[in-house]
Amino acid sequence: MTLRAGGVSKPPFDTMNLGSRVGDRPESVARNRELFRSAIPARTVLLNQVHGVHAVVLTSETENGVEADACVTREPGVACCILVADCLPMLFTNRQGSAVAAAHAGWRGLAGTDGRGVVESTYLAFRAAVLAAGQQHRSALGEVALDTVAAQTQVWLGPCIGPSAFEVGDEVRRAFVLHDAAAAALFRPGRPGKFHADLQGLARQRLAALGITRVHGNDGATDWCTYSDRSRFFSHRRDQLALGGSGRMAAAVWLNASQSQPNT
Repeated sequence: MTLRAGGVSKPPFDTMNLGSRVGDRPESVARNRELFRSAIPARTVLLNQVHGVHAVVLTSETENGVEADACVTREPGVACCILVADCLPMLFTNRQGSAVAAAHAGWRGLAGTDGRGVVESTYLAFRAAVLAAGQQHRSALGEVALDTVAAQTQVWLGPCIGPSAFEVGDEVRRAFVLHDAAAAALFRPGRPGKFHADLQGLARQRLAALGITRVHGNDGATDWCTYSDRSRFFSHRRDQLALGGSGRMAAAVWLNASQSQPNT
């Protein structure tokens, strides 16, 4: 996971902005992306994220700019990358290290349609990759039963806007509660007609419904909040109106070319 320091961009994108469509100078973004790629011993693929739910399978031939909000691969040497600045980055792998995935989860992507959002679509693609790897490498991995994939899945949640800063309208609350009444517990009343939403909590709830309980990283504490920590994190909600722009950070996960173990 990159932070906002270590790049060449000028304010308000100082300094490690990786977003190419936020108003930063193209030459600064290009240099920052060079620095990012040089730090990862894998081929990075950057998506065209649209706050949707589609998950794409990456190979060594996949070009940058594919429209999707999640990606999965079982090819060593290919990095799944997500750009964020308040939305929640989610990185997936399993105990065998046979596949990896990354998802960009804002509230729209999490809510999805009819209870199927980016968490569900990412896991379906990830599960398919794990099962395919199991078919190809039975001697190394053994039989991989469909109902055991979730139990062996591990997810890391990165920094995102925290519940104290993420105020939303009742339409956002309804989008989750209509699918799962238990989601109401993750919305705290704010100003009249407004609620404070716990984005990472909603993601954990969706993961648990899939049987995924090995979840690490962001637990909703203030030090994970992008809005609250301007020295480490970009925040679209904090900076866009006040400063006229906000940079983007990246979260990445990959399998080493020399071994089938995940890296983040």
